[in-house]
Amino acid sequence: MASLVIYPAALDLARATATLALAMATGTTGLLSGTEAHALPVTDGSFSFSGDEGDYISGGQSYAYATASQDHMNVSANTDNRVVTLSVDGANGDWWTLSLGAPSGKTLTPGTYTGATRYPFNERTEPGLSLSGNGRGCNQLTGTFTVSAVEFGPQGYVKKLDASFEQHCEGGTPAARGEVHIENPAPPAELGLGLGIALDGTASSLNGKATFHGTVSCDKPVRVTVAGDVTQVKKRDLIRGSFSTSVSCTPGAPAAWTGTAVPTGSVPFQKGDVEVEGRATATDPDYNQPVTVNETVAVRLTRV
Repeated sequence: MASLVIYPAALDLARATATLALAMATGTTGLLSGTEAHALPVTDGSFSFSGDEGDYISGGQSYAYATASQDHMNVSANTDNRVVTLSVDGANGDWWTLSLGAPSGKTLTPGTYTGATRYPFNERTEPGLSLSGNGRGCNQLTGTFTVSAVEFGPQGYVKKLDASFEQHCEGGTPAARGEVHIENPAPPAELGLGLGIALDGTASSLNGKATFHGTVSCDKPVRVTVAGDVTQVKKRDLIRGSFSTSVSCTPGAPAAWTGTAVPTGSVPFQKGDVEVEGRATATDPDYNQPVTVNETVAVRLTRV
């Protein structure tokens, strides 16, 4: 069964297409753990490698790139900090991707990783390694890599990486050998959200809907979706409904929200207590990841 390799957003369609063809040629299934985080530009970094005569990836040549030389680099890690992927767009038009991964269930930490095979198709007990680019890639590979230093922030943020590697294609003796050095600023804090649900609401005598209100707070400017599931028990009737609304939130001042729940059946919401299971969700602008907070309260409805 063919497997699809997921590439960082900085890679264009041609690159993804070329690597998909390599993945289809292997007919194997990759084992991906964690979620790949949003790729971020490398502030200060360098990447270089060279190869023996007969090495397919390097063609026996040497390559060197650096942010100081206007070469563009992006880096990302899985949210479990197991795999780091670097993409390089050289000022001369070259493009390369390097992935270094610890065995499944382990975090990438300083040390030497032997017996590496092609990421992301490596077995669970094996480290993963892959250097590809400029239209070239290995169907199968073996290798080793050493991580001298690595520091992560939240959500797969890569603050620092110093590593070297050696890769052999298709069981051959010729090798590509290289190193990578990345230094990024300290990671931003993750988005903080707060959700408040007022303990009073209203039940409409005209349409049976229930209206709720409250506030949200944030420490970054975001658009927040507030949603909730509502349950009320009246005699033998179980009345349910839900609401959803969105508000803009800026740090320093709570933002007010109002939501209206429509009963799912023919029985309207009525005066009295209801249970509201509320949640506020927003996307962290620094990490491109959703953040959700939950709150469950008893709200007393008055009839209007």
